[in-house]
Amino acid sequence: MVSSTLPIGDFSRATHLSVKTLRHYHEIGLLEPVDVDTDTGYRRYATEQIVTAQIIRRFRDLDMPLDDIHAVLDAADVDTRNQVIANHLGRLESSLARTQEAVTSLRDLLDHPQASAPIDHRQLAATPAAVITDIVDATDALTWFQGALGELTATLAAQHITATGPAGGVFSTELFTDDRGQATIFLPCTLSRPVGRVSATVIPPAELATIVHPGPHTDIDRTYGALAEYVTRHALAVDGPIREYYLVGPSETPDESLWRTEVGWPIFQTRPPGGGARPTAER
Repeated sequence: MVSSTLPIGDFSRATHLSVKTLRHYHEIGLLEPVDVDTDTGYRRYATEQIVTAQIIRRFRDLDMPLDDIHAVLDAADVDTRNQVIANHLGRLESSLARTQEAVTSLRDLLDHPQASAPIDHRQLAATPAAVITDIVDATDALTWFQGALGELTATLAAQHITATGPAGGVFSTELFTDDRGQATIFLPCTLSRPVGRVSATVIPPAELATIVHPGPHTDIDRTYGALAEYVTRHALAVDGPIREYYLVGPSETPDESLWRTEVGWPIFQTRPPGGGARPTAER
């Protein structure tokens, strides 16, 4: 039984939810008043609904989607309700971790605005490889990369093939400029037979200015920036896709702090084919 009711204005003051918000919650069926006057449309809420409104408000303070709040309030049992809440808490924890990574990266950028890793020149020969190539959205690139690398690794293992070098990636300019473009992940090897998305190709030769990025990819843009500044200052840049080589990556360790990614920017040929290795170029 409803003991007593409040007009929407008083209910708004009691719950710190605006009248506009309460009307919206009514319209979507999230928090319906116990009585609506058919003539005036005035809404009245039961005092028992104050606690429900306060719960909704706190879920919204945690950025829980309205559909999830609806699922919590309508849950048929405690386990269902708790699972919805646990799923949202997991998303919050992931978001908090990304925020902390961004804060750490920004502090490091402010303290050390210039990347200090040495830059080298490398001349790479054509390399047979097993590859997966797709048109990828930049926002999905990391998930795609992890899936593609896992599929390549599994394919080589199934065919008892050992990679002859570290995994690598070739990324088109459009992936950066248009947030969508061609991406290729490869493992150097001689593939016995194509399977699923995995095919055999030859990674073309290239001359690259290279720099090694330590740690996770959260702030790999700083390494890209240092490399771009170097090739621009020395007037070396040519058109062509960026390359990455995963010297130590997720296949070797889940500890991102131990990752080492070599980034390669295409440059014009700086020595004749077969020439000796060029010393490291200091910035």
